[in-house]
Amino acid sequence: MGIIQSSPLSWAFSFLPFGVIEGDDTRVEDPQQQVVLERAINADPVALGMLYDQYVDRIYSYIYHRVGQAEVAEDLTGQVFMRVLEAVRTGKPWRSSFSGWLYRIAHNQVIDYYRRNKRATFVDVDEATPIASTEGDPVRLAESRLASQYLREALTEITEEQAQVITLRFLDDLSIAEVASIMDKTEGAIKALQYRAVLALRRVMQP
Repeated sequence: MGIIQSSPLSWAFSFLPFGVIEGDDTRVEDPQQQVVLERAINADPVALGMLYDQYVDRIYSYIYHRVGQAEVAEDLTGQVFMRVLEAVRTGKPWRSSFSGWLYRIAHNQVIDYYRRNKRATFVDVDEATPIASTEGDPVRLAESRLASQYLREALTEITEEQAQVITLRFLDDLSIAEVASIMDKTEGAIKALQYRAVLALRRVMQP
């Protein structure tokens, strides 16, 4: 159990600077993005394909960090984009931020998945497949799996909002502004939520 008590903790808390509630640079959106969104909202297949290519890896990463199983993450990611197509075809697309709307669909898919399966939000270490490649280094592979599983287990011990902000900010590396858009909150509220989430996660993960 030595790895679980040391390596995952150092990995998980390596992202906890003293200035944890400070903001960061807001990422600048592609000036052509609005044109693509306007075409996509009118069911342009090329524009929809461009949005899929732009966001599919991000949505997969977000879902994977919550469910820990590649096949499940792939299936739920596919369902997210099917929901997008359905919304566009029925005239009920996004109203403001496309990325925020997309992540909220992904978040709801994860919640629905666990409600259906009545499972905790982590899996056995042997089932988890790390996204980052550790091929050729069995020690790093084992540590990565243990760290992911231990953190995922810890995320079940804090509130869902806290788990979501931890996933988006530190696992998916999104900015304060992006997370605020996704969670439909002000940047100040996200900073405060992030601060509380980090403290809660620290308490849960301390040996």
